[in-house]
Amino acid sequence: MTYPDDFINKVICGDCLEVMKQMPDKSVDCVITDPPYGIDLGYASYEDSREALSDLVQKVMPEILRVSKRSLITCGVSNIGLYPKPDWILSWVSSAGIGSGPWGFCCWQPILAYGKDPYLQNKLGRKPDIFQSNERSEDNGHPCPKPFKLWKQIMARASVDENDIILDPFLGSGTTAVAAKLLNRRYIGIEIEPKYCAIAEQRLAQQTLGI
Repeated sequence: MTYPDDFINKVICGDCLEVMKQMPDKSVDCVITDPPYGIDLGYASYEDSREALSDLVQKVMPEILRVSKRSLITCGVSNIGLYPKPDWILSWVSSAGIGSGPWGFCCWQPILAYGKDPYLQNKLGRKPDIFQSNERSEDNGHPCPKPFKLWKQIMARASVDENDIILDPFLGSGTTAVAAKLLNRRYIGIEIEPKYCAIAEQRLAQQTLGI
């Protein structure tokens, strides 16, 4: 594979660690991604244990921080401590609840922020560090898809330039790629499971057809 021709505006089926190793330093403007949470969710072949997540974070996070200028990562609450210290923590707040935890209904999810706020960096003013949304995810065949309108809001918060390249190393069902396409951003989507790559490709094709 040759960067950028074989990367940009593509869904790449492969190991994100091996793919990112082929990318130059700071070659993407922003990583927006939703990795596994280490909570025993039923992925196709990945064992979603805390131990597996710990190993994944140790291997993948240095590459994410190397190739990106900034990153927003939804990491779940339970295993947030496995991640490197972020520059800030944003949050998705849902009064309807996003799940259940040891202290009752979970009504927020952390979003780890690495790098500088693009609005402040470009002198575009201050923006809130929370996203309020009760939107539910569509049922598209992936065990943990993210709400699409919310994901677009997060992307618009992390990227102020239509020339930006958005990387999602855990693309899943393709929400990041579809949001990038709608917001006129370039994208790189990496997903190790062929069945999820197929879902992402189908969603992108439907968007091209205006469905």
